[in-house]
Amino acid sequence: MEHIVIIGNGISGVTAARHIRKLSNKKITIISAETEYFFSRTALMYLYMGHMTFEHTKPYEDWFWKKNRLDLKFGFVKHIETHNNCLYFENGDTLHYDKLIIATGSKTNRFGWKGQDLKGVIGLYSKQDLEQLEVLAPNNKVCKRAVIVGGGLVGIELAEMLHSRNIPVTLLVREANFWDVTLPISQAKMLNRHILNHGIDLRLQSNLKEIRSDENGNAKAVVIEETDEVIPCDLVGLTPGVSPNIDMVKTTAIETDRGVLVNRFLETNIKNVYAIGDCAEQREPIGHRKAIEAVWYTGRMMGETVAQTICGNRIKYNPGHWFNSAKFFDIEYQTYGWVFPEPKSGHTHFHWKHEDDLKSIIIEYEQQSNRFLGINTFGIRMRHEVFNRWLTEKRSTDYVIQHLKEANFDPEFYKTFENEILEKYSTCEVLELSAAISRSEASKPRRF
Repeated sequence: MEHIVIIGNGISGVTAARHIRKLSNKKITIISAETEYFFSRTALMYLYMGHMTFEHTKPYEDWFWKKNRLDLKFGFVKHIETHNNCLYFENGDTLHYDKLIIATGSKTNRFGWKGQDLKGVIGLYSKQDLEQLEVLAPNNKVCKRAVIVGGGLVGIELAEMLHSRNIPVTLLVREANFWDVTLPISQAKMLNRHILNHGIDLRLQSNLKEIRSDENGNAKAVVIEETDEVIPCDLVGLTPGVSPNIDMVKTTAIETDRGVLVNRFLETNIKNVYAIGDCAEQREPIGHRKAIEAVWYTGRMMGETVAQTICGNRIKYNPGHWFNSAKFFDIEYQTYGWVFPEPKSGHTHFHWKHEDDLKSIIIEYEQQSNRFLGINTFGIRMRHEVFNRWLTEKRSTDYVIQHLKEANFDPEFYKTFENEILEKYSTCEVLELSAAISRSEASKPRRF
């Protein structure tokens, strides 16, 4: 019987295992050194905030795996030998495979800062990180201040978690505005204000210089590079993004760059070896997408795709239209299609922001054709399936604005803002038309 071995029990690896089981009777083994059973990584913050228990984060009951003949092995793979199809574990165990799926996920970035390995310095990716956080910051008596380094989605999650236990937080962001590498400036500045309004000490254009230690090897302060300011703290959260967790692969014949290099079929350069999820790097670009995408839903899609290929239906990975969602304290964020911090050449942005400074949309579209390209929405929940359809149908921005109510996901009795958005859009269209006429008139030759 063909043996499929999957290294990693995150969303990618588990999805691959489930779909291979649906399609075949192959022997399947899932390996993990993090947890015995699959859990929802996106729920880590809610465990710390007391909204759920760890049992609530497990999508499947513990009996599910045995019933579906999915063998689970807890252990750390130290080395992969592709010439004899064998895995070597840290504890001396070995395991042979016929086909191997590498789904090892991500690890927290560390950039060689002095003091980054001190006690009290953590990331926020694994269950072990969460367990360490519970020890280091159970309350504001043990942890009198925390400093978070990095202004991405994980950084703001950690800030909210600590804030929920009344622990003062300083957030160091190297950019001029929070997440302005991703968001247009008006929405990034809106988030600046929202973060400050929640009592977070937001330090923009501030880089970490070093982490200082006390006499026992614990983190006791950080130093800001630009000013040499020393900020005392009991916890340092390093959240400057993640990178593929592929140390075990780099010593093998499997080709890597930043991640494990794969083609559109998620195949590596070694026959019968595949890579999926956060650790996989596309050799060829797929539209505007990044070569590595540490996103939950793309990991799930890769798992589904590789299962088809392994079971004889070789198909290309096709992630479709980009979308993502997140939460910034009280503001929910969604994006569909492509909205760049600055409009691409030939594109323009339509901006609308509510007076409460908690709701905003920005639409990017082709200026000449009026074709809708993408939307960022803050504080107004939208339906993924509707925007996915409009992007596929290449609808105009006029159409999207006029039918925006169809995409609204908020409950029936929530206040809606479609009329206000339409009025602002119509005004902008009139102004743009007037400006175009003025430019046209100005370009005509004058008679004297």
